[in-house]
Amino acid sequence: MSSKSEVFAKGYSVKKLFFIFVIGSILGTFYEQILNLVKVYYATGNVVWELRRGVLYGPFNPLYGLGAVLVVYLLARPNYSNIKTFIYGGLLGGFIEYSISLLQEIFTHTTSWDYSHHFFNIGGRTTIPFMLAWGGCTLIFVRLVYPFLSNLIEKIPVNIGNIIFYVFLIFLIIDMFVSWTALFRSAMRRNNIEAITPVGRLYDKVYPDSVLAKSFPNMEFKIRKGK
Repeated sequence: MSSKSEVFAKGYSVKKLFFIFVIGSILGTFYEQILNLVKVYYATGNVVWELRRGVLYGPFNPLYGLGAVLVVYLLARPNYSNIKTFIYGGLLGGFIEYSISLLQEIFTHTTSWDYSHHFFNIGGRTTIPFMLAWGGCTLIFVRLVYPFLSNLIEKIPVNIGNIIFYVFLIFLIIDMFVSWTALFRSAMRRNNIEAITPVGRLYDKVYPDSVLAKSFPNMEFKIRKGK
């Protein structure tokens, strides 16, 4: 097959799923920031554009990227009916939200959301109404958004697509590793554990809690209390 007729990231290939991860991470970031802007404006009348991302560098929220990939691979690929897509999407969204909240608390002693006072919450980490919303969003994504994105990705020239793929892959691996290990080191500092390696001391200097608080303003740097 000649390069002219070759289709980039055809089907459900790893490269297409990675592009979906990147796009989902970006869309999720702006969704969170716009939602926060509306909530703050409604409550105070002030226009506040606050960071709502999952890494230190770039407009990426890997939680949404992961969710988009799982939705595509687990729900779009099998081509379920609308009702099954809605139900499975809600369960998947709730499972991801609950799991990420739990893992974040275990490894970093922080939380980014707490739904303890919300109606029908599950351990304060997700709620049944939110799961219904995830189900609706999943149905829209599977039926409308993903087919559009899939077609768009496959139109990228192969050579350009491969360059974009490797650049973003390397950048995001480094970005996520640095961001999450910096948060892990922050948890150690709050437990009065001194840095015993040059890397730990570098993290203490470059990524003190004041810097992390600016990058993750919705994250509470304390052990979560309550159920």
